[in-house]
Amino acid sequence: MASITPPAIEGLCALAEESCLCRDFPAAIRCLEAALCSPDSFPLSPLLESQIRLRLASLLLAHTHNLHDAKSHLERSLLLLSPLPSAPLPLKLLTHSMLSNTYHLVGAIRQQKHILFKAIQLVNHSSGLVLPRDEALMWMCNFQSQMASALAVEANYPGSLEAIESAKVAAEGTGSPELKVFFAASELHIHLLHWDDSQVVGSAVQRCAGLWEEIPSYQKQRCTGLFLYAELLRTFYLLRTCDYKTASQRVEMLDLAMKKEMQRLEKVKEINSELLSIQRNLSQPDQHQMERFALEEKQGRLCERLKAETGLDIDFLDLDYEDKLYLAPQPMDGEWLPRNAVFAIVDLMVVMVGRPKGIFKECGKRIQSGLQLIYGELVKLGIVDGVTEMNLQQSTIWMAGLYLMLLLQFLENKVAVELTRSEFVEAQEALIQMKHWFVRFPTILQGCESTIEMLRGQYAHSVGCFREAAFHFVEATKLTDSKSMQSMCQVYAAVSNICLGDPESTSQALDLVGPVYQIMESFVGVREKTCIIFVYGLLLMKQQNLQEARIRLASGLKIAHQQLGNIQLVSQYLTILGTLALQLHDNAQAREILKSSLTLAKTLYDIPTQIWVLSVFTDLYRELGEKENENENSEYKRKKEDDLQRRLADAHLQKHHHELIAMERIKVQPLNEAVLKQMETGPSVRTDLDIPESIGLPPTKPASGPRLRDRKRR
Repeated sequence: MASITPPAIEGLCALAEESCLCRDFPAAIRCLEAALCSPDSFPLSPLLESQIRLRLASLLLAHTHNLHDAKSHLERSLLLLSPLPSAPLPLKLLTHSMLSNTYHLVGAIRQQKHILFKAIQLVNHSSGLVLPRDEALMWMCNFQSQMASALAVEANYPGSLEAIESAKVAAEGTGSPELKVFFAASELHIHLLHWDDSQVVGSAVQRCAGLWEEIPSYQKQRCTGLFLYAELLRTFYLLRTCDYKTASQRVEMLDLAMKKEMQRLEKVKEINSELLSIQRNLSQPDQHQMERFALEEKQGRLCERLKAETGLDIDFLDLDYEDKLYLAPQPMDGEWLPRNAVFAIVDLMVVMVGRPKGIFKECGKRIQSGLQLIYGELVKLGIVDGVTEMNLQQSTIWMAGLYLMLLLQFLENKVAVELTRSEFVEAQEALIQMKHWFVRFPTILQGCESTIEMLRGQYAHSVGCFREAAFHFVEATKLTDSKSMQSMCQVYAAVSNICLGDPESTSQALDLVGPVYQIMESFVGVREKTCIIFVYGLLLMKQQNLQEARIRLASGLKIAHQQLGNIQLVSQYLTILGTLALQLHDNAQAREILKSSLTLAKTLYDIPTQIWVLSVFTDLYRELGEKENENENSEYKRKKEDDLQRRLADAHLQKHHHELIAMERIKVQPLNEAVLKQMETGPSVRTDLDIPESIGLPPTKPASGPRLRDRKRR
């Protein structure tokens, strides 16, 4: 290799930048690596070497999975810069910031906190002296934000909130309304992760919403990423507290913002494509001067258009707008999640507020949309057929975990939708997909095992295998520390035991419901309470305590109707209350209640509940002596039963049916220690979605109508 002279080094650096302009990042990386291979006769100055290493590290972080080399370059760069009094302070601060982020990515939280302490001290000592005050405040916001994230990873939530408070003081000094919202949202996120006091969380929600309203309208248009972040957190809160009506309104706003952003993204892609073409033409050495002048003029116009579309006042060639949604201005590390992950979460929210209402057509579209986005991102991460977590590079584990968790959320909702619609084969296929993903990535998805067991129980119950269903529900309670999840699975297991009908099973149902009934007021929201009351009412009916059952169930219906908006649960409540009214000889009320229940069950395509209602109608018409209505109703019920039996037979014939209902846990390889260690160090707080468990769980599903009804009448 020929000796590399300083002009050659300068040329390699220029060539690297030109390669970046043409989006040829591998070539840019090779040029910078070559520039670092300076022979002893032409040693690089410490400042130049640190700058080259810093640029190389930024490319490695952005366009490769080579975290190890990026970390090494940043550590060397900081080592070179630290003793240099002539080194620009912003360069030192940038190196600290990038190294902190890299430590975070590799799970080296202790080293990250150490480097952040040094950076914060550096800013404090330089503010107003070497650094202008506003610039120092922005750097302080950046480092305190990273510190809050690092402390949250260690579950040091008080320390994280303290760091955010320091950042809020700095943000106040900048006068930036966007930064105020950013840190209010960060504070809300911590409270959602560590839900200590519902009143405190609610106050954080209101504070964040109030600060957003203070941003001028013209600025809001440029803060799409910040809006989506803050609104998604607010939606998580509303769903956790079961305020589905308000949540639906927020999700509509999120969906509208996402669609506008997607349209803007298409324009940005077109502009970037034109700019890339111009840059390639300008790089041609034989370009005519007039042609070059025209291209440069066009390039300038396109840059202005790009700035107008994105609202970001940075060089377009450094703007990775197509992949990221920014939350705060530079030098803030303000990205929450990749753009497609945020879009997928918005789709998921649309599904979660639509499914309880029975809006299944739109839910189906959004499930497909979300799955397509996620599958595309998984392929980019190298997760294709045959790849397991043993094959993952360290740098991809967290992002893979994010998309895999979202994937299972979508599949979970698909299972719930298909079971509600009595499409058992489709539900079976989605559940098998969940199982296969879990087997391939058991460490990353270990938190999903309880959900899969719960869904196996839901499937088994839906196809009439009640003993198997009860087994899977009980197993699900053993696989989670969540009191909410445990209580819901105990409720589901109780329903399955009630459907078995024998004295021992009924006794087991009482044993399951009793403890959760005592603590039902302790849950955030009312979802658990309504389901517990539902099953408690069933048990009171079996004990012939009809008046008490009626009072309890009426209270549960009121909550389910006014707060949950879950029409399947409302339909089931109405059916039981209609049955009670009939048993108490209140035939007029029974008729009205059952009409409403049947209407809702038809809306949901919920065949078992329809059969259940029709069976009670038959009893009602028989008692009233309405023979014609009784015969007509019985014929309609027979058709529905034939339809249900056909669907059940199809499900039982599928090869995966016995695999799903088998009374055994899923067998997986032992957890991968390397992946587990990486998982335990924790992701950035902004990649922990913490989508609440009080959403995403299917409602209680009674057995096919006649079987459940007959048991209750005995």
